Amino acid sequence: MIDVYTADTPNGVKVPIALEELGVPYRIVRMNLGAQEQKRPDFLRLNPNGRIPTIVDPDGPGGVPLSVFESGAILWYLAEKFGGLIPVDPAERVRALEYTFFQVGGVGPMFGQAGWFTRSAPEPVAFAIERYRKESNRLTAVLEARLQQVPWLAGAEFSVADIMNFGWLDAPGYAGVSLVDYPAVSAWRDRMHLRPGVQRGLAALR
Repeated sequence: MIDVYTADTPNGVKVPIALEELGVPYRIVRMNLGAQEQKRPDFLRLNPNGRIPTIVDPDGPGGVPLSVFESGAILWYLAEKFGGLIPVDPAERVRALEYTFFQVGGVGPMFGQAGWFTRSAPEPVAFAIERYRKESNRLTAVLEARLQQVPWLAGAEFSVADIMNFGWLDAPGYAGVSLVDYPAVSAWRDRMHLRPGVQRGLAALR
């Protein structure tokens, strides 16, 4: 059984959702981020970056336990190992990779910074809030254009890419984004919530 070190955050929900979609048994190890459990030496041995999510697969390559960190790496590892969430069509597989990295390099950092400067900074920094909110909206507009054309980010098939982007777009207000302005993204989010695997993955943390 795979151990999932995580918390109920936009990044933390990704792995439970993926495992539910894949039908793979797992155990949640809840991390108290406020208490800095992710910075403890025992956790840093699993993830030297001191962040969630992180997994430990007791049956890694060659039957040797393997820890994996970074949500994009985790989801692609699980998808390849258990045979799902990667489109069969070669072009859609490339799109799934594109929108995985789009989230890793864009949506996650920009939404996260927009929220931090709005809610957690010791003092307001107006230009930072404006910069990150503007970029978060620009990135959401990119997703809007894509989802006006196809039902899922890779194309016809639900994939890793949808799970990667879902957490942040399920709580867009954190970054000052309103999905009223992005109807295709809003409809995609509704489709995500209709999936039993997504429902179970969210429930596992709430």
